[in-house]
Amino acid sequence: MNDKGRMPYPPQTQPPPYAPPAPQAYPEPAPQPYGFTANPPPTTSTVTVIQVPTGTILGPMSTCVTCPSCHAVVHTRVDHEPSSRTHMFAVLLCIFGLWPCCLFPYCMDSCQNSMHYCPACGSYLGSYKN
Repeated sequence: MNDKGRMPYPPQTQPPPYAPPAPQAYPEPAPQPYGFTANPPPTTSTVTVIQVPTGTILGPMSTCVTCPSCHAVVHTRVDHEPSSRTHMFAVLLCIFGLWPCCLFPYCMDSCQNSMHYCPACGSYLGSYKN
């Protein structure tokens, strides 16, 4: 009893200690047009990254580049390979009677293509054709 002689609540009407609120009913979703789903199924996508050279111009000499394979900043290793132009110069020297000089185009780097490789991983980086 309280100080005025009344009971705070009648015994049958006391509130429960805690009662969670009653769940609310949500309205039904509106019908969707044919072929449309409100929650499309999850899709998996594959992302392919293609690295394009940044416009580094390869010349007949070694060049400082970033290797697209190992991502190292290196000076390229240059190998010289004979081309059809090298063979043509050798044949022309033979035709004009300078057959002792026909091997000169094979010894001169300026008459051959320059193939650039990464010295760290050995991948092909590009070529310079004369």
